[in-house]
Amino acid sequence: MAAGRPHGRNDPSLMSSLETAVRQVRRPGPVELTWNWRWELGLLATLAATAGLIASDLGLIGLAVTAGAGLAAGAAALLCWPSARQWVIARAWCIITPHRVRTACVNAWVQTRSGRLPFIMSTLPADYGEQVRLWLRAGITAADLEAAREILAAACWATEVRVVPSARQAHLVTLEVIRTSHPERVRPIPEAWPSPRRVADDGVGDTEERDTRRWPGETIPPPRLSPEEIGAEPDGRRPAHALDDWP
Repeated sequence: MAAGRPHGRNDPSLMSSLETAVRQVRRPGPVELTWNWRWELGLLATLAATAGLIASDLGLIGLAVTAGAGLAAGAAALLCWPSARQWVIARAWCIITPHRVRTACVNAWVQTRSGRLPFIMSTLPADYGEQVRLWLRAGITAADLEAAREILAAACWATEVRVVPSARQAHLVTLEVIRTSHPERVRPIPEAWPSPRRVADDGVGDTEERDTRRWPGETIPPPRLSPEEIGAEPDGRRPAHALDDWP
């Protein structure tokens, strides 16, 4: 069974999971439907009113010329002005993402027992993607959305979706739709840390520094001589000064 509502922590029994799975999603009312499509309806009304005014003054030919000039100017601005292009792309995602979240909730069974989906109050752009603020109706919890994170990310065409419940009100949840991942700062590994034996400005190379053995107090004992280097007396005995150096 796919991840979603049946895996939530608030499922009282298997029967409730089956009931949720087979129940049809309830159609939104006219007020909710208008709210869900408010940006598209507003944009369509603005374009229709503008086109009507231009057509009444300049005619259909003037409307076509004005529309072509406007499209050319808008395309040139988007191509030559990166800030405007990023602003348009961010606003476009804010319009697309709420519809994708509702589609994900339908397929993940994140709904009430009467078939109602979470209510999306607002969508705001962020550096990593979008922030979608939800109003959870009675029967839906943040755990249901947490169980459906992979379905939400796939439906929103995003890298990851994080569920952030409100600290003061349990029915308010924010979905962080992550599209741009910023690499975290990499901490140095122990092998890359500076060696405590290295002395600054001592004029010793790396090879010599590694091969030099440090003694307590920075005192290096004199090298020990072999019997051949010490030399012997004519009678075969060692000299007296060599007895102190040789163990």
